Amino acid sequence: MPMLQLPAWIRDGDVTFEVGGGVHVLDLDTAVKDGILGGGVGVCGGGGGEKLDLKKMIEELDLSDVPSVFICPISLEPMQDPVTLCTGQTYERSNILKWFSMGHFTCPTTMQELWDDSVTPNTTLHHLIYSWFSQKYLLMKKRSEDVQGRASELLVTLKKVKGQARVQALRELQQVVSAHASAKKTVVDEGGVNLISSLLGPFTSHAVGSEAIGILVNLNLDSESKTNLMQPAKISLMVDMLNEGSTETKINCTRLIGMLMDDKDFRSEIVSSFSLLVGLLRLVRDKRYPNGISAGLSLLRTICSHKQVRHLIVSVGAVPQLVELLPALNPDWLESALSILDALATLPEGKLALKDCPNTIPNVVKLLMRVSENCTQYSLSILWTVCKLAPEECASLAVEAGLAAKLLLVIQSGCNPALKQRSAELLKLCSLNYTATIFISKCKLTRTIH
Repeated sequence: MPMLQLPAWIRDGDVTFEVGGGVHVLDLDTAVKDGILGGGVGVCGGGGGEKLDLKKMIEELDLSDVPSVFICPISLEPMQDPVTLCTGQTYERSNILKWFSMGHFTCPTTMQELWDDSVTPNTTLHHLIYSWFSQKYLLMKKRSEDVQGRASELLVTLKKVKGQARVQALRELQQVVSAHASAKKTVVDEGGVNLISSLLGPFTSHAVGSEAIGILVNLNLDSESKTNLMQPAKISLMVDMLNEGSTETKINCTRLIGMLMDDKDFRSEIVSSFSLLVGLLRLVRDKRYPNGISAGLSLLRTICSHKQVRHLIVSVGAVPQLVELLPALNPDWLESALSILDALATLPEGKLALKDCPNTIPNVVKLLMRVSENCTQYSLSILWTVCKLAPEECASLAVEAGLAAKLLLVIQSGCNPALKQRSAELLKLCSLNYTATIFISKCKLTRTIH
């Protein structure tokens, strides 16, 4: 049997691997001397010399910059137990053995037929993989500890300083919390939520408030913390900043109020505010900031789930504003917007507002069978409400906008039976203003056009 041929980069005592797009050659003697391969820094964890678990390190580290030579060609995952075939190609042991168990006796990379199906542990590569991940892992842990320490220091600082120094400390803490999960945990564990919440009140400057809220939206708030933040003075500050702050602050205020609404003790009167609703609609209309549109529609939809507040939403002109926005919204936002309009249509004043808006019918008809089944459901419900309210006026407008053809598409589609039934009812309602011959011609005409 021919002798097993090791790859050149092992035979010659050098390890070649790619890092950041470039090829690097690592001399093994130098690697051992510098502690990269065995016995040096990064091989053991902690002062007690406890060996780090390679599997755990691979799971916890960012794998975006792993050298390609560490990756198994079969699974495209970092190798933990690399073995080399007679062809010189290296694989994760479990992957190549599974390949053999499937009846393959070729090298998966080169498709060469194997003259020897034994596998040889690639000890050198294993040490290199282990050492590389160990150094990365220990560096990550050190940075995490440094971040946690800095978060603790900033919390202590916040208890002592005022004015611009307080703003600066909050700004730095927000940056740390936004970037590091370990810092979030430190802030929560060390009572930072209550400390930061205590800074919000009737006399809080917007500079302090915006930084504080920017931190709170990044934390996991418990029920007690949410109850504390639902105090009228704190909500009033959030509403003020929603209307007057920077775009980032407006979005953060919107998200924080949404987080508070998830609490079981939330009361609808907290969001029964003209200023809050006006600020949300202004945020939703600003096409320059997609994150603001998304956050604003999401909160409006949640507020609409509280029936007591719907009349207030209608009274601030939400219906025509949302109807005019429909053509410009992307599919992810359309469902929220249509859901809000459908909820407002349960009120007499909401129905009337939809009827009186000249673009309700054309804008909503266009969305049938265009986005999702949920959007089609909301659209049908809105159109039914409007046409039922004024059949002679609105049904004719709907047919001219192409509704009849769209309804036929829904009926012939594979959507759920309830939608088909509603479509049939709406189609019948639309046909009442026409003779059978004219209505059929309208269906054919609109189907040709649309």
